[in-house]
Amino acid sequence: MGFGGGEHLAEQAAANPDIGFIGCEPFINGVANLLQHVEAKDLSGNIRICPDDARPILDALPEASVGRVFVLFADPWPKLRHAERRFIGPANLPRLARVLKDGAELRLATDDQQLCRWMLEHAWRYPDFEWLADKAADWRVPPADWVQTRYEQKALEAGRVPVYLRFRRRDR
Repeated sequence: MGFGGGEHLAEQAAANPDIGFIGCEPFINGVANLLQHVEAKDLSGNIRICPDDARPILDALPEASVGRVFVLFADPWPKLRHAERRFIGPANLPRLARVLKDGAELRLATDDQQLCRWMLEHAWRYPDFEWLADKAADWRVPPADWVQTRYEQKALEAGRVPVYLRFRRRDR
């Protein structure tokens, strides 16, 4: 689980200089890309980088310490036998619920319809999360502060339609 090229993280950090961001990325090329954004935009004050998977950070963070989590265009692991590798699912939803503050937002985006169904089913069923959609536009249109990722751009260029799912952490 990582931040890919880091463009979304860098833009979010630039737009919110008073908020601290943690980005996790196990691949060195992604970390290098984010570091270029950090240097170009002078973002060293509010971004911390973990060059690893997000799971160890989630396990180490204090309870109710995070205001928002983004899982954007994650690997869909399309083969059924690999489904347990998908980040949003039974193994990680408790981790996310533990670190998210009451009322905090979990944002999910994908262009893979099978992964969309999987994430929606698991997050919607998990009792600590409330789906924020009231109408179709709520998952078809990105949030107002959305920053496009390079994976999203590739999907759009290929004719795939992204889906934007937003969940709120229910009060404890």
